[in-house]
Amino acid sequence: MPIPPAVADRLSSQGIDYQIIEDMNVSHLHQLCSSDQVSNNQVVNLIILQDSLGRVQVMVPTDCLLDLQKLCEDKGRSLVAVSPDTYESLARSQGVEQLPGIPIGEMPLIVDKRLLKPDQLFVEASNSGQFLKLSQQDFVKMIENADECDCCVPLNRIAHNPNDKAAIESSVQRFTQLRLKRRLEETLEMPPLPDTAERIIQLRIDPDAGVGDLAELVEKDPSLAAQVVSWASSPYYAAPGAIRSVHDAVVRVLGFDLVINLALGLALGKSLDLPKDGPHGVTPYWQQAVYSATMMEGLVKAMPTDDRPSMGLAYLCGLLSNYGYLILAHIFPPHFTAINRNIEANPHLDHFYIEQHMLGVDREILSSQLMDCWNMPEEVVFALRWQYHPDHQGEHSAYSKLMYLSNQLLRSAQLIHGPAHTLPDSLFEELSMDKEDALAVQNKIVSQKDELMSIAKGLAG
Repeated sequence: MPIPPAVADRLSSQGIDYQIIEDMNVSHLHQLCSSDQVSNNQVVNLIILQDSLGRVQVMVPTDCLLDLQKLCEDKGRSLVAVSPDTYESLARSQGVEQLPGIPIGEMPLIVDKRLLKPDQLFVEASNSGQFLKLSQQDFVKMIENADECDCCVPLNRIAHNPNDKAAIESSVQRFTQLRLKRRLEETLEMPPLPDTAERIIQLRIDPDAGVGDLAELVEKDPSLAAQVVSWASSPYYAAPGAIRSVHDAVVRVLGFDLVINLALGLALGKSLDLPKDGPHGVTPYWQQAVYSATMMEGLVKAMPTDDRPSMGLAYLCGLLSNYGYLILAHIFPPHFTAINRNIEANPHLDHFYIEQHMLGVDREILSSQLMDCWNMPEEVVFALRWQYHPDHQGEHSAYSKLMYLSNQLLRSAQLIHGPAHTLPDSLFEELSMDKEDALAVQNKIVSQKDELMSIAKGLAG
């Protein structure tokens, strides 16, 4: 398959030789690192930034975080990432759907010095999985007249081995686990566990609780009751006849376990204000919660009956999957804007790299610690903490692995924001799940995203 004409013309005009590599992506290229065929710093990422002085393009290794503050200090600029609309406009001007990894026109170019060391580099040519393999000599031709910078942080200085919890916790620069919990409880004025949520938790652990008890509790909160009924009435569940009460929602559609965890997730989600200054393209909180909860529900159903974890707890994990985002905005308001600007400038990276670099802690640590303070189920605490570390093992790792799978499936379908990674076969083996069954769940959610969006809008309102 030929590369986009605009890319081929530009490379030809500069006399640049290249080799086309088909059907690849960044994750696949990184997998070659283990065989020494590709070094981590050989894959190039192009980022478009702007300020009042105009736009610039920055080339960095994909395994590095662009330190936006350092770049701005070095260049005397106030740069931020361009908006998604601006990015799409630039892509259209180049005759492509997604900007390739080569410089655009006459826009000023800044190149991180780490890219000037490898003998060969890999540059994305299109969104169809094509990469160009360039020699260092030809790469230098391509970046002629570029400014050099030292504005990146290698991820291996930020990321830690997810298999060693003690190593990760010791890397938290400003908060040990004990100090973090104390600050959450005593000094950061975190809101107490909402009364409704506290009553739901008590009901969850009551072995004699029944449908009537649950319906009565939920109906005491009219807003919560309306949301539960609306959820059960959605076209996604296609329940026969009208759902007129919480009792109907429990008995006829969702079941006791699902409703009690749904009610708990909704009550907690309403305990913090939604941030007003999220990153460009960020998935709205309730939209992500709805997608994640329904994806978790579908994935659990796709597992063999004997291997399934609790459906209700998996559902609750999905609802709270991004709760740390709310906590981050609540605890660190002075830093929240700067974090978001750096997330925008590093679309190739998971958010926890940026948060660990800037704060020494990430939203997953914050949310899991707060859930622990609130005496939430251990399964939920574990899943929230390790949802981006599929290799981490533990008693409740089925939940965190399902969370990882859910996040990646939603990202690859462009239903939630963030880079999608290649899913290893070992993940499906550990979950006793066929990959095709997981993709069928993804397809169902994509086909019914309008119905799920309607639910999310109702919750946000």
